[in-house]
Amino acid sequence: MKLTVIGGGSTYTPELIDGFARLREQLPIDEVWLVDPDEERLGLVGGMSARMFRAAGHPGRVVPTSDLVAGVSDADAVLIQLRVGGQDARKGDETFPHDCGCIGQETTGPGGFAKALRTVPVVLRVAEAVRKHAKPDAWIIDFTNPVGIVTRALLNEGHRAVGLCNVAIGFQRHFAGMLGVAPHDVRLGHVGLNHLTWERSVNVTGTNGERDVLPELLSTRGAELAEHTELPPALLELLHCVPSYYLRYYYAHDEVLREQLGEPTRAEAVQEVERALLAIYADEREDTKPGELEKRGGAYYSEAAVDLIASLNTNRGDVQVVNLRNAGSIPFLPDDHVIEVPATVTASGVTALPVEPLPVDLAGLVEHVAGYERLALDAAVNGGRERVLRAMMAHPLVQQFERAEKLTDLLIAGNREHLPWAS
Repeated sequence: MKLTVIGGGSTYTPELIDGFARLREQLPIDEVWLVDPDEERLGLVGGMSARMFRAAGHPGRVVPTSDLVAGVSDADAVLIQLRVGGQDARKGDETFPHDCGCIGQETTGPGGFAKALRTVPVVLRVAEAVRKHAKPDAWIIDFTNPVGIVTRALLNEGHRAVGLCNVAIGFQRHFAGMLGVAPHDVRLGHVGLNHLTWERSVNVTGTNGERDVLPELLSTRGAELAEHTELPPALLELLHCVPSYYLRYYYAHDEVLREQLGEPTRAEAVQEVERALLAIYADEREDTKPGELEKRGGAYYSEAAVDLIASLNTNRGDVQVVNLRNAGSIPFLPDDHVIEVPATVTASGVTALPVEPLPVDLAGLVEHVAGYERLALDAAVNGGRERVLRAMMAHPLVQQFERAEKLTDLLIAGNREHLPWAS
């Protein structure tokens, strides 16, 4: 198997490599190609990755390259984890909305919209190279945020793609730890859009079959769950479910904004971590995953990626949480919208499990954000200030016209080099 990582120069790539090495019986890989335009970072990350494979006794080879075509040629699977504009662009996403009283975040709200505008055209160009040069049945696994919008862009163009996020596997591992059971014995009632999801059930398999333990957890350990999501216990009790951390940007917007205005950005924190990691990667004595990677984010990403790629290539038919076409699963959304739910994964594709109807309050927020996402993708593909403004005003964290106009102009001014239509 040849696996290609687009954005392979990321400081997070050794987390992937560690997962590939540990789980090589589950996913036998002959070659990992790391594709990145930053040759200096690519050399450091590629060298570290190769040493990690050797130290783990993995027989595969790591091939760093800045040549996209060479990287994807004859690939069996292509994993996209790129960040257009790097951490500097992320810092912009996390700060320009503050001028209008909105939260700054790289996947949610105006900042997430800016990232979508920069990212979608680049991902589509990469996907065309995959279509032309990879194996005909190669899968594209998108881990690039905003995953829902990017995955829908790929599917709209007919690519064999599925989106992946680590929120669900993080919840699965957290619940398993709370309950003292193995992660594979926990199945989540995970539903929503990417970074707009709720856990409505926690089904645990035991000697007497499977049962939903979420009501019991909310009753006896609600404060612990609330602390994990940084939301009030009363909110979880009201909703009868556990929102993902990203719902905090909606349910506690003003509190989050106050916190952001008084703290360094996450981009600045990550830049510090990256400097430390690159220094470690430059040391040729280093050949194991550094502890500093835990500060980088993306917990359990490598396990989720291995699980998904293995099932797509070996037809295991297991259930995983992925981003896929709605196809009637959530009736009030268009069939071509992308949702994040548990699905059966086989070599022929992903099929969503039945989704219980959403209560009115959750459904209203999902429908509102979905409307924004559709307008955001139109703007990302076709460009133009008017399209950007319509999408900006449609976001539930913006809405007001004057605010949307100011945010639109700030977004375009700060991202002009990545928006050909704006230059």
